Amino acid sequence: MLHFENMANAIEVFKALSAPARIQILELLYQNKDMNLNDLAQKLGLTNSAISMHIKQLEEAGLIEIRTTSGKRGSMKICRPIHDMLAVNLAPSENEELCYCDDIEIGFFTNYKISPTCGIATVTEIIGELDDPKYFSFPQRYNASILWFASGFIEYTLPNRLKPREELSEFRLSFEIASECPGVCDDYPSDIHFSINEIPLGFWISPGDFGNRRGRFTPDWWGNSLNQFGLLKTLTVNEKGTFIDGSSKISDVTVKDLNINHQTPIIFRFSVPEETPHCGGLTLFGTGFGDYGRPMKLRLSYKTDRE
Repeated sequence: MLHFENMANAIEVFKALSAPARIQILELLYQNKDMNLNDLAQKLGLTNSAISMHIKQLEEAGLIEIRTTSGKRGSMKICRPIHDMLAVNLAPSENEELCYCDDIEIGFFTNYKISPTCGIATVTEIIGELDDPKYFSFPQRYNASILWFASGFIEYTLPNRLKPREELSEFRLSFEIASECPGVCDDYPSDIHFSINEIPLGFWISPGDFGNRRGRFTPDWWGNSLNQFGLLKTLTVNEKGTFIDGSSKISDVTVKDLNINHQTPIIFRFSVPEETPHCGGLTLFGTGFGDYGRPMKLRLSYKTDRE
């Protein structure tokens, strides 16, 4: 999902979507997964120069990606969409600027206890061997772009940038995630639980371990029988409770229940307990992997005590 906090930040996307031809290009790409420029031009009855102009605007807006590959008559450009959903906050926020944002690479975990099947890899190679948890402790893990395990937990000590007299008003963490099946299976539910500082936040049921196609950012060397991509999910804890993607409430735990101030560590845990009804493991996708190719995104919103 491509998410913008306000309309001003989404101006380039609005411009890109303002032309009917560019809407048609996106519709064709979503129907066919990817297409080259010549095929797009033929389908829409446009010249190659016109298609190139439209494609450039879609790429600059972050809606598609372009890769060059060899063809019958030299190289050709292949286009494919990046996001499956667009969200823009239309209502302005009075305290919109009052937040701290950080990128969290998935290899920067601080604690774990996991069971096979499991593995961890960078964008260039698997770290160690598959199904041996000890490789999660190797220093190469800091460069990890994908990790997975069948059951257990993994923890991240998140940066707490709050200062004295700043009160946490909302915790938000987004990540690309899926189940973990031996091999791949699109219908493989898993109860993935979340907690902060050992306070359970609830769980989300991942529908499967997706492998019916290659991930949009998955490296070429990655095997087809391995995890390919996940779903982009956003976990939010605010004054109303704990939510997945802003609308699906998973518990009544509020941000006040977390008791986080400027001196409090923020230890976030993903877990799949063995005793949960759907023990289907989890896979985390980071920079250079999956459908989004990005690290986890942390946002801490806060209020200022001006008294």
